[in-house]
Amino acid sequence: MRFLPVSLTVLIVELKDLDETLALFASLEAEPVEGVVDIVPAARTLMIRFRPETLTAEKLAAAISTRDLSAKIAPSDMLVEIPVSYDGEDLQDVADLTGLSIAEVIERHTASELTVAFCGFAPGFGYLVGGDPMLQVPRRQSPRTKIPAGSVALAGAFSGVYPQASPGGWQIIGTTPVKMWDLTREPPALFQPGYRVRFFDLAKRAQTTIAAGTSDTVATAAVEHSASTTIKVTAAPVPALVQDLGRFGQTGQGVSSAGALDQGAFRAANRIVGNPVDTPCLEIAMGGFSFEISGPGVMALTGAPCPVSIQDAKGRVTEASSYQPISLEPGDRVTLGFAARGARSYIAFRGGIHVAPVLGSASTDTLAVVGPDPVGMGAVIAVGTSEHSLSPVSLTESPAFDCPAPGDIVTLDVVMGPRSDWFTEHGIETLSSQLFEVTPQSNRVGIRLSGPEPLERKDKAELPSEGTATGAIQVPHSGQPVLFLADHPLTGGYPVIGTVAEYHLDLAGQIPVNAKIQFRTITRFAEIVPDRA
Repeated sequence: MRFLPVSLTVLIVELKDLDETLALFASLEAEPVEGVVDIVPAARTLMIRFRPETLTAEKLAAAISTRDLSAKIAPSDMLVEIPVSYDGEDLQDVADLTGLSIAEVIERHTASELTVAFCGFAPGFGYLVGGDPMLQVPRRQSPRTKIPAGSVALAGAFSGVYPQASPGGWQIIGTTPVKMWDLTREPPALFQPGYRVRFFDLAKRAQTTIAAGTSDTVATAAVEHSASTTIKVTAAPVPALVQDLGRFGQTGQGVSSAGALDQGAFRAANRIVGNPVDTPCLEIAMGGFSFEISGPGVMALTGAPCPVSIQDAKGRVTEASSYQPISLEPGDRVTLGFAARGARSYIAFRGGIHVAPVLGSASTDTLAVVGPDPVGMGAVIAVGTSEHSLSPVSLTESPAFDCPAPGDIVTLDVVMGPRSDWFTEHGIETLSSQLFEVTPQSNRVGIRLSGPEPLERKDKAELPSEGTATGAIQVPHSGQPVLFLADHPLTGGYPVIGTVAEYHLDLAGQIPVNAKIQFRTITRFAEIVPDRA
């Protein structure tokens, strides 16, 4: 085993092969280590998050290093058949890379029986192994920003099906109408570890029934309107998102945490109106949001500073301040100006927002499409219906930092690893010696960066997919890094050179487009040595 640092509270265990990985995962599930919060299995690694107040990375490594890795995981009797239209835009490229004809690629893909090794990347995304070795092809040199849902794809030794439209770097060979992730189904993920999978060509086999299910139900939580007070959205240049502190304990289904990007501002908004700090709020990108409230209420605005104006039922307009409780009367129309600094503001209502939780959380995950629908113009949502006891409002809240503006330079601390050793010394030096600009392709999944010089790797070797943490700086073949935020995929196949320290994640969530990032390394990369003392 190798133990590699990810961040101040996360490490990766690297093993010889998939069998050892699954055996260690089963061992840690059966006999947990106290202080371990979460485990993400992948091709040859386990990513483990732990509580630093309970144990150190070295003590955790020592507790893991003695586990038995000889156990084999029995395959499931379940066989899932997936119909495919082999019309993928990379099909010809796959044929060229393998030296096969398109017909031979399709024939070899449909002749294989594959097994779901593990789930990750996104809810319902199963990593399938056991395919024809001739179909092992590298990922694309640069990932696409959006791959359609249902895309059947190849990367390295894996096959997979994208459950939602999402970024990705796999080679697309076809599409399927079958839903990989459906919250009306139990379990929601069609692919479960151990299941056997076969693909068949729709062009050669009449489609009769699809036992897997093709429900068109959208995996979101309905926003209910049963409370006596509601708000109606009258302007939303960018739809708002309902967020809480995150969705935890669902990594086994490939579901990441999501949650508010600036959790300090989120918590402050709730304290200002007297809510428990995990009460759902609205996350507003860039301002410009407006709504009308039907009854009395108290709200607060935190995060990226926006001008706040309130027009009452008689047409009178008053101004309000952020980080202060704002009293609202029936018929008041609240309008946010546009944020000159920062990227995200938070609106909390006393009593909270009434939404149905999904998998234990009200967070909206934009990559996985799990949680409440985006709140756009015309939406009506209920407020002031908290089931929890309320507290006095807080009058002493203030921003934890000044939100950056476009053009500003933001310094973020970085823990080196887990794959710093995949980069040359020059590449590692480049990470901290140059400025990276935040591009318009950035979103809640990640900040896409552009630097004058790409980060130089030692070679073009392929990395088996492994777990990624929020704050990971992943580097595709282009050498231009992506800084993962809360809606990032659970696993990825490009090396992570370092990870932003947890205490700078809120700041990272407020960095706007056209700002610049300076990475400051706070550790040197080194394997973790087990502490058996």
